[in-house]
Amino acid sequence: MRVLVVEDELLLADSIAEGLRRYSMAVDVCYDGEQALERVGVHGYDVVVLDRDLPKVHGDDVCSAVVAAGGEARVLMLTAAAEITDRVNGLGLGADDYLTKPFAFAELVARVQALSRRARPALPPVLESHGVVLDLPRHQASRDGRFLPLSPKEFAVLEVLMRASGTVVSPEDLLEKAWDEHADPFTNAVRVAVMTLRRKLGEPPVIETVPGAGYRFGGTR
Repeated sequence: MRVLVVEDELLLADSIAEGLRRYSMAVDVCYDGEQALERVGVHGYDVVVLDRDLPKVHGDDVCSAVVAAGGEARVLMLTAAAEITDRVNGLGLGADDYLTKPFAFAELVARVQALSRRARPALPPVLESHGVVLDLPRHQASRDGRFLPLSPKEFAVLEVLMRASGTVVSPEDLLEKAWDEHADPFTNAVRVAVMTLRRKLGEPPVIETVPGAGYRFGGTR
């Protein structure tokens, strides 16, 4: 999934981003509401982790803009305010979930994963096809009972391909969904990640290259 972290405390923002990347999420970071509005206008995010008290543009206004855009991005609002009225007001703006600072990182991850599954149509937490099992909450992958030691990026690519349910995914779409905004669009990172992923998945092949179009998850079984 692709996540935008909006937090004006730089160390906290970078720490959240680095932690989410270990769970194979593509994460962009910005430190004020103005930057956030620019990013959501360019990229399609699955989840926006949004601090409420932001400089330049308040988090409430960013949340309202995300909701008004009508996309599928879910908003997890962060705040230091623990009053019920603050949580109610945040949810009233269209936020999908609320987390009070300080928080346990494991809870943040669980909430982000849960929000990503609220996409339309609803997505299951465990993906299974052709003997491949991708357990998103546990961040584990296996094939025919054999554990797959995937890197975070390989895990992310496999998730995108399996979610596509047999349709072709272009290299550009993979780059958009599995890499952050700093990825070079002319890089061969997608091809290399698919190549190493194929090797780890083993035989029979379940990732097909569609010349001139991209990649498709499927197989003969």
